Amino acid sequence: MTDDALRGIFGEDAELYDRCRPGYPPEVVADLSSLAGPGARVLEIGAGTGQATLPMTRLGWSVTAVELNANMAALARRNVPEADVVVSAFEDWEPPATPFDLVVSATAFHWVDPEVRVVKSADLLRPGGSLVVISTHHVRGGTVPFFEAAQRCYERFDPATPPDLRLEPSSAIPEDSAEFDESGRFGPVSFRRHEWELTYTAAGYLDLLSTYSGHRALPAEARDGLYRCIAGLIDDRHGGRVTKRFMTQLAITERGSR
Repeated sequence: MTDDALRGIFGEDAELYDRCRPGYPPEVVADLSSLAGPGARVLEIGAGTGQATLPMTRLGWSVTAVELNANMAALARRNVPEADVVVSAFEDWEPPATPFDLVVSATAFHWVDPEVRVVKSADLLRPGGSLVVISTHHVRGGTVPFFEAAQRCYERFDPATPPDLRLEPSSAIPEDSAEFDESGRFGPVSFRRHEWELTYTAAGYLDLLSTYSGHRALPAEARDGLYRCIAGLIDDRHGGRVTKRFMTQLAITERGSR
């Protein structure tokens, strides 16, 4: 399945995505609040169902949220009526003439065409305005033996799974500023990181997996076998609950004078 097809797959069950995808910890909102005051004009790239949009509007920001999928956008409008939610691919969206103070993309920037995303973001910002790219990483921690055993389930039911894949600690994930640096449009990049955990039942964890494009793209028979294998591990070996650790990273950079 192509990247274009994968990035559109989330809207197949937008309600499940809205219910099961974890949002963002308070530390992320605090980081954002340090970048602009009330009344700031903010563009959000890839709003999804509004999980990052809502806290931004609560900061008193005027948010325009661009979302590719109409089903996701409909939920974003329901969840965040204060935001102006636009259905469009960011690559195709025609922006207003007035520049933005901030461009924010929460767990969506990697889906945007790399030939477009940084340059167009710079064009939409006022000089000195900030681009904030928020990414969520699955890192080592929580119920470690479960995730190590689950690897065998993936190797059995998803042939594309690399052998002996293991989650890495957050310290092993590089702070990569190359894309911003090479554009020549932005200043130095600062990184802020926050680790946090959530605990899931077997059913809750399978629901979470069903919000990820790679799992949704599996053939039904393989996906069902994978889910049975994972649920068995959770219920039979871990008392029906497992804990997953996330690391949320903000990459923050200011537009230069160009």
